[in-house]
Amino acid sequence: MSILKRGLKGEPVRILQGRLGVPADGDFGPATEKALKAFQSAHGLSADGIAGPDTFAALGLNELVLLRQGSRGETVKKLQQALGLQADGAFGPATRKAVMEFQASKGLEADGMAGPDTLAALPAFASTFTAETVKKAELPPDLRVEIPEPLPPLSGADIAAAGAAASPAAPSEERPPKKSVWATVKGWFG
Repeated sequence: MSILKRGLKGEPVRILQGRLGVPADGDFGPATEKALKAFQSAHGLSADGIAGPDTFAALGLNELVLLRQGSRGETVKKLQQALGLQADGAFGPATRKAVMEFQASKGLEADGMAGPDTLAALPAFASTFTAETVKKAELPPDLRVEIPEPLPPLSGADIAAAGAAASPAAPSEERPPKKSVWATVKGWFG
C-alpha cells in the first residue's frame, strides 16, 4: 500500500478527509493529521497520523488500499495467508514475488503491488474488495495526485522499511492503462 501523511496532496487525501469529517481540500495538513490520530486512537490503531492499509480498512476506504514492498500490518498478513505464505505481516521480497505471480496468473498488471483490483481477485478479500470497490478506486482523468519531491519515505506502524531491491515485473498483455486513485503514485514504488 501506499500511505497518506502530512504534506501530501491530491484526491486520495480529499477522500480521507471526507471520511474523517475535516474540510476536504485535498491537502494533508495539521487538521487532517489531528483527526486521523484521534480516529486511530479510538479504533485501537497506532496513532501515528499516517494512513496505511489497516487505517484505510478501519475507515472503510478499501479503494485506497495499496500494499507494496515495505507495507506492514494485518492487511498484509491476510494477503500473505491468502497467497499461502508465512504470514508475518511484513511485505517483503517474497510477498512481492508471490503477488506478481498471482497477478500474472489472473491477467492483471504484474507490478507486485496489491491494490483493489488484485485484492478483489483473491477469495479471502472478496467480501471487502468487490467490483464496486475496484470501480471506486478509478479516478476521472481530470483528477490528479500531487506528491511533493522527493517522495516522503515510508515510516510509521503500518509500514516497514523495504528489504531487497525489487525485481522487474513480468511482461503483461498490453491493454489501456486504468486510472486509479494511486495511478500516478504507483510509478514511484516500482
